[in-house]
Amino acid sequence: MSFITDKQTLDDLNITGRFSPQSLFSLFNATRTRGGEKLLDRMFHEPLSDPAAINSRSGVLKYFHERELSFPVSAQVFEDAEAYLGGSTGSSFLAVAGDLLRKKALETAVKDEQYGHLQNGLLATIGMLNALQGFLQKVSDLSTGQFEAVQAALNTHRAKWLQDAPEGQPLSLFQLARYDHLIRHVLREETENILDFMYHLDVYIAVSNVARARGFSYAQALPKEQNIFRTTAVSHPALEKAVANPLTLQEDRNVLFLTGANMAGKSTFMKSLGIAVYLAHMGFPVAAKDMQFSVRDGLYTSINVPDNLNLGYSHFYAEVLRVKKVAEEVAKGHDLLVIFDELFKGTNVKDAYDATLAVTKEFSTYRNSFFVISTHIIEVGDRLKEDCDNLQFSYLPTIMEGTVPRYPYTLTAGITSDRHGMVIIENEKILEMIE
Repeated sequence: MSFITDKQTLDDLNITGRFSPQSLFSLFNATRTRGGEKLLDRMFHEPLSDPAAINSRSGVLKYFHERELSFPVSAQVFEDAEAYLGGSTGSSFLAVAGDLLRKKALETAVKDEQYGHLQNGLLATIGMLNALQGFLQKVSDLSTGQFEAVQAALNTHRAKWLQDAPEGQPLSLFQLARYDHLIRHVLREETENILDFMYHLDVYIAVSNVARARGFSYAQALPKEQNIFRTTAVSHPALEKAVANPLTLQEDRNVLFLTGANMAGKSTFMKSLGIAVYLAHMGFPVAAKDMQFSVRDGLYTSINVPDNLNLGYSHFYAEVLRVKKVAEEVAKGHDLLVIFDELFKGTNVKDAYDATLAVTKEFSTYRNSFFVISTHIIEVGDRLKEDCDNLQFSYLPTIMEGTVPRYPYTLTAGITSDRHGMVIIENEKILEMIE
């Protein structure tokens, strides 16, 4: 089963987006090849749901994280080799030699560039393969199926010619025909696998370099049956001075009821948690320390739910439809992480109170999933304390220094009693402006 989510969640958490400079994809996209960038994009759209696969990928990334290695060839050499390998050649040596002889004649007669491009592409490929041979010696203790397959391909007797190939020097027509036939026909499958390995190598190095620079860590994936999430410090990966908070969710405390004033950091905290869980399911580094998590079937958020004027949806109705969508997925028995920021803020306080109370109570009965629900309506928390035994209550405080609010962004046990809205309004002298 694949990890399930939707566009609303990806937009809420700003996960994907190759052309969005603020996305998580852009944060990690330090790749040097087009194939590496495409692979990274695919990884962002295909989180994993198997603990062994997740831990295997994070283990490889951690391996590169600890070694500070560079991509073994320049971007230009790789681009030339990639273009060359993307073409085809004849199925026999004689057919290849005949075609090259024709291209050579055209180069002499009318300055046709095909022969020169072929020569440059093959030389770049030889250079790339030799550089990869040297790189593999640096990571000889890396143990993955893909790594071992590439090593075997380069060490096969059919690839021994590489040791004698004149690197960087023009090839004779006979050499060009021989090597072209070997690389693009005889060893076609092997070279395609090597190219794919280079894309993975690009991603591993790029992602681990970003993680090292930002002080990210690697989470441990656990079987879903353990039903736990814990970290000593989770923060938002895109914020350089983010405040980190601890969090534990488990079967008997699977709902976090979160309160706090606007600007206190509730939305940022919830986004931090959602992002950490999503990246962890990719096997990627996270902005969280000592993180362990039971794999989830999926992740749904409701943070920035837009109205839909074209369909005639008000903001409140859009919220209701969002809750309905998530309820359908929860009712199917999926093990999910669900994040609701300010449930039913598009309606009046009485309806919001009743709806928040009812929805939270119903969701809390599904102890196989984790829920984080925030609200301004703190009175709901008092009723939930009476009616549910599996909720934990936390808030993000506001500290008043005179008439000036300060937000420490530290998760604190309990339900907030902060009511400083009028103080902030008075600070901004709004009432004086309209008198």
